[in-house]
Amino acid sequence: MTQIVKKFGQDPSQERAMTKSNGKFKYFVGINSLAEIATPTDRVCVLNILGNESRGVTPTSHAYSGGNVVFGTSPGRKGEVLETPIGNIPVYNNVREGMEDGHKFNVGVVYLPPAAVRDGVFELIRVNTDIKKIIILTEKVSVHDSREIRALAQQRQIDVFGANCLGIADSWNHVRLGGALGGDKPEESLRKGSVAIYSNSGNFTTTMASYLVAGGWGTTTSISSGKDLYIHFAPAEFANAFDNDARSKAAVMYVEPGGYYEKDITFTKPVIACVVGRWKAKLTRAVGHAGAMSGSGDSAEAKEGWFKDILGVKDIFTPENPVVSWKGAVVTNISHIPAALTAVMKQHGVEPDFAPEGDLTLKPWFGDNAGLSVAPALNIPLVEPFEPYKTQIAELTRQVGAIFPRESMKDRSGSSIMDAKTQVTRVSGVSILDTARYPLESNFCLALLREHNDDNDNALFNVGIAADVNLHGDAIAQVADAVRAGGNAPNAVLSAACAVQGPGLVKAARDAAAVLIDLFGHSGLHDGDEAGFDVSAIKPSPEQLAKLTGKKADAKAKAMLAGLKARGAKSVFVDFLNGLEGNPSADAVLAAIATTICWPALMRKKITRNTALNMVWYMRLFSTIIGASVGSDQHKADSFCGVANGDLVNKWSATEIAYLALLGETPKPEQLFPFQVLLGLIISNGVGTISAQGCKGAVSADGPETPERVQINKAMIGFLTHTGFAHGGNGYEGIQFLIDQFKGTDLKDAGNTKHGLDLVAMGTKFAQIFGEEKKARKGVGDGVRNIPGVNHPVFKGQLVNKDPREVYLSGLFKERGEINVFHDFYSALVQALYDNGVTANVFCVNIDAVIAALLLKLLWPRYRSGSFSESAMETAAFTAFLFGRMVGCAGEIDDHTNRGRNMDTRTPASQCSFVS
Repeated sequence: MTQIVKKFGQDPSQERAMTKSNGKFKYFVGINSLAEIATPTDRVCVLNILGNESRGVTPTSHAYSGGNVVFGTSPGRKGEVLETPIGNIPVYNNVREGMEDGHKFNVGVVYLPPAAVRDGVFELIRVNTDIKKIIILTEKVSVHDSREIRALAQQRQIDVFGANCLGIADSWNHVRLGGALGGDKPEESLRKGSVAIYSNSGNFTTTMASYLVAGGWGTTTSISSGKDLYIHFAPAEFANAFDNDARSKAAVMYVEPGGYYEKDITFTKPVIACVVGRWKAKLTRAVGHAGAMSGSGDSAEAKEGWFKDILGVKDIFTPENPVVSWKGAVVTNISHIPAALTAVMKQHGVEPDFAPEGDLTLKPWFGDNAGLSVAPALNIPLVEPFEPYKTQIAELTRQVGAIFPRESMKDRSGSSIMDAKTQVTRVSGVSILDTARYPLESNFCLALLREHNDDNDNALFNVGIAADVNLHGDAIAQVADAVRAGGNAPNAVLSAACAVQGPGLVKAARDAAAVLIDLFGHSGLHDGDEAGFDVSAIKPSPEQLAKLTGKKADAKAKAMLAGLKARGAKSVFVDFLNGLEGNPSADAVLAAIATTICWPALMRKKITRNTALNMVWYMRLFSTIIGASVGSDQHKADSFCGVANGDLVNKWSATEIAYLALLGETPKPEQLFPFQVLLGLIISNGVGTISAQGCKGAVSADGPETPERVQINKAMIGFLTHTGFAHGGNGYEGIQFLIDQFKGTDLKDAGNTKHGLDLVAMGTKFAQIFGEEKKARKGVGDGVRNIPGVNHPVFKGQLVNKDPREVYLSGLFKERGEINVFHDFYSALVQALYDNGVTANVFCVNIDAVIAALLLKLLWPRYRSGSFSESAMETAAFTAFLFGRMVGCAGEIDDHTNRGRNMDTRTPASQCSFVS
C-alpha cells in the first residue's frame, strides 16, 4: 500500500482504482457477495449511541432488523438505555465493558465526531477480535485518519463502509445496519426485488429505492458508500460483490464528481449509472460532500464519459431520447432511472419484480393558487394524502397564520437588513428610500405585516391611533409629566409612558381579537374588507359575545365607529360587531380594526397569529408614544393639541397627528411630505443598531419560546432606553451646525427659491475658517473636529463622493419641484472644502445632513419668530427620531418574538474580557 500511495500522489481514489487486477483484489475484501453485507446473523455495537443522530435512527434500524443491536457506548452514561419499539438497548462507557457483560457482536457502527472516529474504530478492532464489518457514518473524516483506519482494518481483515454514509440495508434479509436508509419506515421503500443500489448520497439511496418501487422494481442490497475523500467500500468492491450475488439482476449507481473510483470498472450484469453534479464544476469548494469536488479529469461530465464507454452507449438516456444497451444506460436525472432500467432489462427478457406502484408524476397534497389565474400546466389538481399525512395536513390547513422555526436571533433579523455596500436598509424587503415615499401609517403596517397596506387599511389604522392619542385624565399623561419635569430626555419620558401601557391594559382588546380570529379563521374570508361577505352563519358563544359587547353604550366605541363611517372605511369585522346584540366596546372596535388590517397576511400565513393578536398592543403603544410626547396641558377633554377629538378621529392621519404633536401646528401639504420622508428614512438602520439591539434583548430576556409572555411594551422600552444623545439625539448636531451658518442671514423660508443667499460664498467662508482651524489643531496635535452631515466611512476615496441615499432623496425632491436651502448649502459646502484645499477630494453629503435639513426647514419659521427655542428644537429632533424608529423596532420586536429563542442575545463568557 505504501508504494501505491507514493506512486499515485496521495489520491486515495487512484490508489484504490489500481489495486484490482484480473478480477482478484491485491488487498483484503472479506465480502464476496452482496448477500453477505447485511445478514440476519449480524450483531451490532453502536458507538455514541445516545448522540442526536443515533438516538433518532438506531431504534428504527433495531426494530426493522428484528433486534440486531446488542449494546452501545456513551462515555459516562453506563447504565442508561436507548428505548426502541422492541425493547431497550443497554449503554456502557466503552466497548470492553459491554463485552465483559457478555455481549458479542461482529459489526461496529460509528457515530462519533470526525476527530474521534479513528480512536473509536481502533477501540472496536483492538477489543473485539470477532469484528468483521465497521460502518462509519461521520462526515469529513480526515484522509490521514482514513488511511490509518484502512491499514489496521486490512491487517485485521475487516471490511469498512463509509465514511459519511447512511449505512447499508438488505431488503431480502430485512436488515439495516448503520444509518437511516429507508427513512422512518424502511419497509415502504426497501421492497424485496432484483436491483442492487450503490450511491454516493445517503438520502438519494432511499429516494431511488422509492422511485424503483414506482416502476415495479424492488431491491436486494442498498449501499450508501458515502462521499468523503476516502471511500472504503468503493465501486470496485461493489462490482465484485454484485457480480457474485445471484439475487441481483441489475444495479443502480448514483455517482457524484470527484475521485477515480469508477474509472475502468467492469460489470457482468446491467447497470444504470446516474451521474450528477455538472453544476459543481463551477465551484471552488465542496458543497455537501467533502469528496464531491472534482480535480483534474474527474468532473461529472468526465464520469458520464467513463460510463458511456463502460456501458456501450453514445448518449444520455432521457424519456425523449431512450438510449440504452444490453449493458445498461447513463442518466443524469434520478426520475429517469426506472424507465431506463425497464428498457435495459427488456433487452434481457426480464420483467419488473412486481406491478408498478404509482408513478412519478407530481401529486401535490396541498396547494393554493392565491386567487391567481395560472396556466393549465401549472394548475395541478390536488390528490388525497394517505395517512398519517392526511390527518397532519388537515391540522396544518386549520392552522391560522404562520409558524416560524425557532433559532438564535442574536445579531440576526427577519425584519430588516442593511446593505453594507450602499448603507441602505430594507424593512420587510422594502428599501427605506421607498418607505420615505409612504406615510407613517403605511410603514407601521409594513413593519408588522411584511407588506404595505392599502388606503382602506390606512383609514382603519388612523382611526385606531386617533382614538387613543388623547391621554386626558389618563395616568400615562401624569407619569410622562412627572418624568419630563425631572429633566429627562424624550426617550426616558416615553419609556415611562410605555411602562404604564402594559399587558393588563390591552388584555380586553387582545381577547376580542382572539375571538374574531377564532370565529372567522375557517369561514372562507380572505380579505378583511371583502364586500358582501355573509356573516349570518357565524354565531359567537355567550362567552365570546361578552368579550365583544357590553350592556351599556361605549362613547369611545361610538366615536370610533363614527370615524370609520366618516372615512368610508370597510371592514367585515366592524360590520359583524354592529350586527351583534349589545353595544360594541372600544376594545372590540380596536380589535376589529386590527384584525381587518392583519387578515390577508394572516390567511396567507405571512404573519403569525401572535402578531395579529398583538397588533392592538402595538397600535396602543404607537398612540401612547405620540400622545405622551407632549405635556398633559395639550390633552383636553375635547381636544388634543388644539384639535377637536372628533376631527382627529374622523379626518386626521397618524402622520398628521405625529406632526401636530412634534411641531404644535396643523401641517400644510407642502410641510407634510418632507416630514413623511424624514420619518420614513429613519425607521431602521438595520439589526446592528443600538436601538434594535435594545428591543431584541428585551424580547430575548422575556423568553420568546413562550411568546404570550413577551411584554411588547417592555420591548418598546428596550428600544427607547437604547437611544440617547449619541444615538437618536445626535440629529440635533446637524441642526445646530446649520443654525450657526444661517443665524446671521435674513432667511425666512427655506423652501423659497428666491431666498437671495449666496450659498457658494457661505460655504467658502466656512471652508476657509475651518481650514485655518484644521491647521492650528494639527499644529498642537489636536484632532480635527467632524463637520456634522459631511463625509461617510463607506462613501469615500473617490474624487467626488456621493451617499446614494442622499442622491436618491435629492432626485425625489427635485422631481417634486421642492427645494431646501439647507440641503443646497451642504452641497455647496463639500465643494468649497475641496476647492479651498481643505479636503483631498469632494466629500459626500451624508444622510444625516438630509435629515437635519428636512427637520430644520419645517422648524425654521417658528425658530426665527422666537416661538421655538433651540432647546425645543433639540427635543423635537430627538423625538422625531423616536417617532420614526419606533416603527422599525416594532418589526424587530415582532420578528424576534416569533422566531427567537430564550436568552439568545447573550454573549458567551468566552467572548467577554476584563479591562483593569
